Amino acid sequence: MARTREFDTEAAVSRAMDLFWANGYEATSVRDLTQHLGIGQGSLYAAFGDKDGLYRAALEHYRATLAAAALRSLEEGTDARSAIRALLTERVRIAVGQGGRGCLAVNAACERLPHDPSIRRIVRDMQDAGRDALTEILRAAVERGEIAARHDPHTTAAFLVTFLNGLLVSSKITPDPRTLEPLVEVALAALG
Repeated sequence: MARTREFDTEAAVSRAMDLFWANGYEATSVRDLTQHLGIGQGSLYAAFGDKDGLYRAALEHYRATLAAAALRSLEEGTDARSAIRALLTERVRIAVGQGGRGCLAVNAACERLPHDPSIRRIVRDMQDAGRDALTEILRAAVERGEIAARHDPHTTAAFLVTFLNGLLVSSKITPDPRTLEPLVEVALAALG
């Protein structure tokens, strides 16, 4: 008779996400994961296949929680400039937390793409969702006259996503919001 799983897989994925986010994929061993999650190696393999399967589940959890919350916060903003400012500064605050852990998705792109090109799709999906949400906000803001129509909203949104990626990498080097947050104002100047 097969044993039933004796742990909450969703909680395990969330805890694994935090460990991968803090240490990176390569520096996180299966032993680190089993100790951090309080499960046996056999349970980890039965639930997730292997370390890579758990990493992918952690990336998906990140997308469904933090990345999704960032998109919701964009939609709740009063005006485009304020909503975008809030999104960028909040992402900086999260990224500089815990000594500059950055962004799990950007970290995955930097660390795993050379070894696992399939990670590209996961990260690209997150970035595409952010770009598409920003495009809609910018398009509506142009129609309301909140921002200048100097650039196509899609191109401006792509610029903001690219800027944010660079900002998130910088947060690992300089985990200081006082240094990084003023850069947000420079990016907002692109809105006209």
